[in-house]
Amino acid sequence: MIRQAYEKDAQEVAYLIHLAIKDIAEALTGETDLVSIRKELAYLFLQKNNRLSYQNSIVAEVNGEIAGTLIAYSGDDASLLDQAIMERLKRKRQNHVVLDKEADRGDYYIDTVAVHPQYRGKGIGTELIHHAEHAAGQYGFSKVSLNVAHDNVRAKQLYQRLGYEEEKIKQINGHPYDYMIKYVQHKEGIKNEHND
Repeated sequence: MIRQAYEKDAQEVAYLIHLAIKDIAEALTGETDLVSIRKELAYLFLQKNNRLSYQNSIVAEVNGEIAGTLIAYSGDDASLLDQAIMERLKRKRQNHVVLDKEADRGDYYIDTVAVHPQYRGKGIGTELIHHAEHAAGQYGFSKVSLNVAHDNVRAKQLYQRLGYEEEKIKQINGHPYDYMIKYVQHKEGIKNEHND
């Protein structure tokens, strides 16, 4: 079952986010040890109006357990969604903070896809992506995008099988990522209503 994430999912989703984004989690949280990173990811998940918020997250449940998660939002909202994270980082570090621009304007951007290790290979990631693509069309987007680490051949092959094509290379947290896009059927005139 795929459903909207709830606040009560914070600990499990924080674990999955950390599995998926690895060192980017350090940049987003300002933390370096495992416990502090996951605690901060859970905190951000519980807050509204940031990229890692439960508002932007869906989860896949199998037998009542969270087997996977996906975070997605409008590329038009990316800068706004990063403001709260940047303000929190500034309070921690007391210096200038810059987060890499991951999403392009006009795209419905899949920020994070993560499947729990014990549920991998069962099609859960694919189902989460299909769900996000359907949502994108319902929200009026014609293009879905995501970033995949340049050296993550297995994930890139999956996205290619799902119809994603490499558009360009982006630098995120000092590493090259392939920015991949897929065009989807959409409904006219309701773009961005999902954030209200």
